[in-house]
Amino acid sequence: MPLMPHNLDANALRVAIVGGSMGGLTTALLLRTLGHDVNVFERATGELTGFGAGIVAHEVSVRYFVERTTTSLDDMTVPVRTYRLLDGAGSLLWEEPVAYRFVSWGSLYRGLLSEFGRERYLQGAALVGFSQDGHGVDLRFASGQQLRYDLLVLADGVLSTGRQLLFPGVEPVYAGYVAWRGTVAERDIPVRVLERIDDTITYALIPNSHSLVYPIPGADGRVDRGHRRWNFVWYRNVDKGTTFDELMTDRDGFSHSVSLRPGRVQDRYVRELKELAIAALPHEIASIVTATEHPFIQAIMDVESPTMAIGRVCLLGDAAFAVRPHAAAGTAKAPRMHGPSLKRLRHSPAICPARCRCGPSIKQRSDQASSRGRATSEKARSSAATGGRAIRA
Repeated sequence: MPLMPHNLDANALRVAIVGGSMGGLTTALLLRTLGHDVNVFERATGELTGFGAGIVAHEVSVRYFVERTTTSLDDMTVPVRTYRLLDGAGSLLWEEPVAYRFVSWGSLYRGLLSEFGRERYLQGAALVGFSQDGHGVDLRFASGQQLRYDLLVLADGVLSTGRQLLFPGVEPVYAGYVAWRGTVAERDIPVRVLERIDDTITYALIPNSHSLVYPIPGADGRVDRGHRRWNFVWYRNVDKGTTFDELMTDRDGFSHSVSLRPGRVQDRYVRELKELAIAALPHEIASIVTATEHPFIQAIMDVESPTMAIGRVCLLGDAAFAVRPHAAAGTAKAPRMHGPSLKRLRHSPAICPARCRCGPSIKQRSDQASSRGRATSEKARSSAATGGRAIRA
């Protein structure tokens, strides 16, 4: 059951969070726990899914469940104990013990939404503008609704409307490659393949590219063997221009700038992906790719806001800056960026966290994460398959 808000006192802040994905929900839960009055506004009208993708269960991403609910990590994540790196032929380049956990984007999102509840989770609310003064922020929505809050938190993703309004001209820039992704039910994987990858995160390093597979909870959230799914990611260089534009044109001829959801990728590109997987990837990973019915595409983007706060407005997550996935920090950015700042509101709730704490130190950490992700990705994109710990994303 969702936690009920703490009793509001005279110093409680009315906070609007625009963006109801992972970062927005985590921030909303933290603020509500501190006793503030929080509403979340989400543009989408249906349940967010993350396309079923898998993600690393970072400690900061699951901290809310560990510290404030009875949910066990064993009930929502899948552990692996071995990191394995292969070349394109399947020869072992490196192996070592690890203690990683993985979760599906959808199961983590549903867990956060269940804790927050739907009463203050307002969907179909598209922000079109806002203005602020010394006492609050006025929000305007596409529906014509206008509302006033003490603080505005922008957590509306890499194509953030809020960031565009704050910093005109600061737009995502295509990094020159895409991530092909997809999942397949564990029961549909050949037994011999499953025996080789079970309990591992397995990478393949091939010239100018790399791919990986790991287990995640099933579509129903189950984490026991036979009911899980396996997630693949394959980073491939795609030249900017006509090649990229055609790839990101869906089955009905509509172009997309950032992602193509499952079932929307043109058949010719899906066939090409699977044929290349058989030719270039180890059998274990190729088996996952070829068994995926509807792979999807995420274009890798770079974007960095010049600052993460102006007055009573702050940005978090992809709205503030995009970290390339090789830093394995995407879903952890928001709680890691603003968790300590939000906790300080307990002691000074009348002060806007954007003004007092979303400053240089957080921006510096954000820049460092972005730089680390870019450096790792460029090394992988330009490398040949050599031995050792060549990539640890």
